[in-house]
Amino acid sequence: MTYYSLNKQAPDVSFQEAVVRGLAPDKGLYFPREIHPLPQSFFDNIENLDNPTIAYEAIKQFVGDEIPEQDLKQIVKEVMSFDFPVEKVENNISALELYHGPTMAFKDVGARFMARCLGYFNRDNVEKQVTVLVATSGDTGGAVASGFLGVDGVDVVILYPSGKVSDIQEKQLTTLGQNIVALEVDGVFDDCQAMVKTAFLDADYKNKRTLTSANSINIARWLPQMFYFFFAYKALKASEKKLVFSVPSGNYGNICAGMMAQKLGLPVHHFVTGTNANNTVPEYLKTGSYDVKPSVATISNAMDVGAPSNFIRIQELHDNNIDTLRKNLSGYSYTDDETTEAAHALYNNHNYTADPHGAIGYLALKAYLKDNTELHGVFLETAHPIKFLPVMPKTIADNIPMPAQIEAILHKEKQSIKISSYEELKRFLLQDD
Repeated sequence: MTYYSLNKQAPDVSFQEAVVRGLAPDKGLYFPREIHPLPQSFFDNIENLDNPTIAYEAIKQFVGDEIPEQDLKQIVKEVMSFDFPVEKVENNISALELYHGPTMAFKDVGARFMARCLGYFNRDNVEKQVTVLVATSGDTGGAVASGFLGVDGVDVVILYPSGKVSDIQEKQLTTLGQNIVALEVDGVFDDCQAMVKTAFLDADYKNKRTLTSANSINIARWLPQMFYFFFAYKALKASEKKLVFSVPSGNYGNICAGMMAQKLGLPVHHFVTGTNANNTVPEYLKTGSYDVKPSVATISNAMDVGAPSNFIRIQELHDNNIDTLRKNLSGYSYTDDETTEAAHALYNNHNYTADPHGAIGYLALKAYLKDNTELHGVFLETAHPIKFLPVMPKTIADNIPMPAQIEAILHKEKQSIKISSYEELKRFLLQDD
């Protein structure tokens, strides 16, 4: 398998090079040169397969022979060490819970997969440090910190917007130490992401630092997010209803991974993106005009992204044709008040506790389904509600049990370095030279 840059001004590369580079030299995101659908027999028999087997079959063509079969199977088995339950909410609506991993967010899957791939590629050369540089709007930082903690030959530098992640999210990315450093940025997520992209293209790091990204721009972070769409299909296959997936979206890596699963043959009737006030994509679907705006802060902070990186991959999957895309994707956006009302409705009417992102996914799904009983909708619950206590309705927040994963970090001391510009980031990265 080879990968090409979506800017189409850089050479094709191997899986390993795409993972280590993160971003192509022409600033483009990497994309697989070929996508081969899985055989129909795989889907006919999926209910008899365990999750690691499903994941291995989904990912193996994208890795090729660069990681031997047994090593790749072991990597996938380690990544799939927790559950992905599908919970019934209404007769034709379910929640796919992606927060049962170590940091209680969907990004545990991609972060753990990428960490193990990078560890494999660096297994014989641990003296040569690789620096994973990542921007986070909330959960990515914690998942990456946990996934890469203690990996030989890898340093992790996480940039996060000061005061714009939840207290628990901040604890998850600032308290681990070892090979993890958190940089607290005076700005918004888009500023963090812009710094990371600038660093990748800065020639001054050549021969001094090998930089890669663990944001969903990196194929090893992005592609494994296909897995749980297959798991949801396995759980709901017996219903024989067409599936609609509603994905709360910020950088659009998650929903794009679902569309990759669809390209592999997964029977998905339609995708829905739910956003907060950062509604670049829903507006594009309505108007045909793609207008990037500065991000604004909301209670669903992981989606506070004004310039979603992965949308270009979604366009590529749909031949860069908006009419083709509209047939497969609908978009809706909601205010903080509407999000809170949805959380109340889920809790009071269906005895289900959703975080703000999941609540938006639910709202968007309801808007698309309306009264269509021929479809079964699945909204993604992307992070545990405990991570958003300050913005959750108090009547709900007071009744959320404290998970052991979170309790273990609450009393740890935050350690971060404050920066406000790319120049400060650069000085930090080059300080040992």
